[in-house]
Amino acid sequence: SRKYPDCPVCGKATFLHHDFTYYSNYRCCDKRCNHSFTQAKDIEISPPSSALPFQLFSMKRMRHPLHIILLALNYFFMANVTTRKASQLLLCCHQVKVSHVTISRWIKRFAPVFQAIANAIQPTLALSDSDEWHFDETYVKICGKDYYLWLAIDAETRFVIDFHLSPCRDSNSAHTLLKSCRDKSGSPASAVVSDRYNCYTEPARKFFPLVSHIQVEDFHDVISNNLIEAFNNQFKAWYKPRRGFGSFDSANRLIATFVFFHNFLRPHSSLEGLTPAQVAGHVTSMRARNNWLLIA
Repeated sequence: SRKYPDCPVCGKATFLHHDFTYYSNYRCCDKRCNHSFTQAKDIEISPPSSALPFQLFSMKRMRHPLHIILLALNYFFMANVTTRKASQLLLCCHQVKVSHVTISRWIKRFAPVFQAIANAIQPTLALSDSDEWHFDETYVKICGKDYYLWLAIDAETRFVIDFHLSPCRDSNSAHTLLKSCRDKSGSPASAVVSDRYNCYTEPARKFFPLVSHIQVEDFHDVISNNLIEAFNNQFKAWYKPRRGFGSFDSANRLIATFVFFHNFLRPHSSLEGLTPAQVAGHVTSMRARNNWLLIA
């Protein structure tokens, strides 16, 4: 018996061309055939950074009422202000004195709560009815070093299906993101769209075998990836005043909460004033949204 699988074209022996964490690339030993193919490994794929650890929530030792805390979070995530500016707005407009350090703690503390709400709602959304899901990555600074924010967005609803923060721009991160999207929301109806970076090829084939994988040359193609670029621009407008993040955990929690506000709370002019979750089929009243944290 041969050590490696036979060539699927000519049936001859193959050799290991490249070995990756989640799959292997083989090439036919016959130079006239020279066929190259991949084979997935039976290895558990690590979860994305968006999977925040479970954390019990309590208002214990919080000196300010919940509506003041939520107001500060809305300033931070909806008005694109820093924690210092949010502190100043609370004092000037509401006569509530809160330090910027306290607001920063609120943001990190509430991230798992928002994540739990999102995890409960997302399986009920009709994201698999959309024709296309778009994948892309952008970079952020953490402690002065470049990290990559991997994103998946539904083309019709603008809903951010998932994200993954990673120090590497590699196939492992692409596998992590695409598998998580498949597990959370199934598959799009027609295609997954990415740029031509080859790290998307294998996970797209593995996790979305029944739909096309469209690789755009740049963001001005007829089928472009500019939907996700629009989100990146919105994210950068929020991220730029912060001049980077102080730690990986802090960055991950802040991004998770930003995504929650984008999906469930921020109205989008391109969606006729609705949120992505509402376009995806989530029906809720303003009162119910205001009570989310109380229920959590």
